[in-house]
Amino acid sequence: MTRLPLQAVLFDMDGTLVDTERLWWEAVQRVAGRDLTEADRADVLGRPVEHTAGWLSAATGAPAAGLADALHQEFADRVRTGVVPRPGALDLLDALAREGVPTALVTASPRSVADTVLDVLGADRFGVSVTADDTDRTKPEPDPYLAACHALGVDPSGCVAVEDTATGVASAEAAGCTVLAVPSLAPIEAAPGRTVGTSLAGVTPSALRALLPYRLRVMTWNLWYGGTKVHDHRAKQLKVIAETDVDVVGLQETYGTAAEELAQALGWHHHRAGENLGIISRYPITAVLGDPDVGFYGAAGARIAVAGQEVEVWTAHLDYERYGPYEAEPLAHEEVRLGQMRDTLRRIGPASPVVLVGDFNCPSHLDWPGVEWPVTRAAEEAGFADSYRQARPDPVRDPGHTWSPVVVHPEPQDRIDFVLHRGLRVLDSRTFVSGSPRPCPDVADNDWPSDHAAVITTFSLGSGPGPV
Repeated sequence: MTRLPLQAVLFDMDGTLVDTERLWWEAVQRVAGRDLTEADRADVLGRPVEHTAGWLSAATGAPAAGLADALHQEFADRVRTGVVPRPGALDLLDALAREGVPTALVTASPRSVADTVLDVLGADRFGVSVTADDTDRTKPEPDPYLAACHALGVDPSGCVAVEDTATGVASAEAAGCTVLAVPSLAPIEAAPGRTVGTSLAGVTPSALRALLPYRLRVMTWNLWYGGTKVHDHRAKQLKVIAETDVDVVGLQETYGTAAEELAQALGWHHHRAGENLGIISRYPITAVLGDPDVGFYGAAGARIAVAGQEVEVWTAHLDYERYGPYEAEPLAHEEVRLGQMRDTLRRIGPASPVVLVGDFNCPSHLDWPGVEWPVTRAAEEAGFADSYRQARPDPVRDPGHTWSPVVVHPEPQDRIDFVLHRGLRVLDSRTFVSGSPRPCPDVADNDWPSDHAAVITTFSLGSGPGPV
């Protein structure tokens, strides 16, 4: 199994790297003029100064601006004289620096306080710092973590955020980060994609890498008569699968034996359905789904065990006749394909997570302004998202044409092959064609053994809570 690489580690400040939660609590008590209780915790910990000042203002009637200034002053005075790094914090920062892993400080404290703490920790230990002054919205909104990732040039899916409050955890998770929670005062529950530890002491970069999600890379590929239109087609198919480093391939036009032969050559698992459909997977197939004797058109599925969970993957091939863009009235003859899609969706039911790939032989309503192509609309209404359009939302800039790399002008080029999903997170999606295929009929020596482009989507599979 392939985990996503660790791109950066993003640290909260108060209560995570330095023991300032106690100092902040004392500062709020001083300004409030009373001891705080458990009931006050949600409005005091992990909140920006403005929130706590507004809360105190509502309780005391004093102007919020004056209370915010007083809180700033009280807290800064305590930080200068009493800040203490949390156990293991500096060791972890130094270990990450030795391994070249970028780090960021992400705090809901104002810049003036953060800079005071950075003087203690060493500002050179961080590639960037983001404070409450640097984004329009702060924690629990995702903005601070997104800003840190943008400044470092990393993707949140490859980052571990280290937090100590529920508010900070919510911010990091909303941004798409994996979270290591080390609660300072209030408890935090473990959850998928979130690990709860007791201390940073002994935490290593390797332990943080082990928290990141697994990668699941899924391809849809119409093999075009099994690939037989091209010389040495099986070797060329294997080369494509190796080059793209995919994990699961949903196949159409298998010519009966392609799924078995490809899986055998790769040492993979496979499911063959009828004479046209197949699924091959580097991960174990625990169940086969749908009609194993499905006709030339229809859908077949397999349940695949990966990263401690099971994911359903379905491959579909819909009728090609009376292709909409050929017709004077494009939507006039979509009922056959729509019926096949509805049958596929009925077979899939409410499963999640699930990936539905295939050659639908129709365009997408997401690509044609004003044309409600019913097949892709039906999938959307069943809760399926189009991974390519999630990763590349602009159809003008990224048309994603899969029909056809070898059938060219005046043939209409369009996107008719899809990787849809329900319940997963998309990291990337792209079309793929190897080499520079010559157009029909001069295709026999092409490196690319198909008349469709493939679509490859990389998903994130959360590893769930685990030990640090």
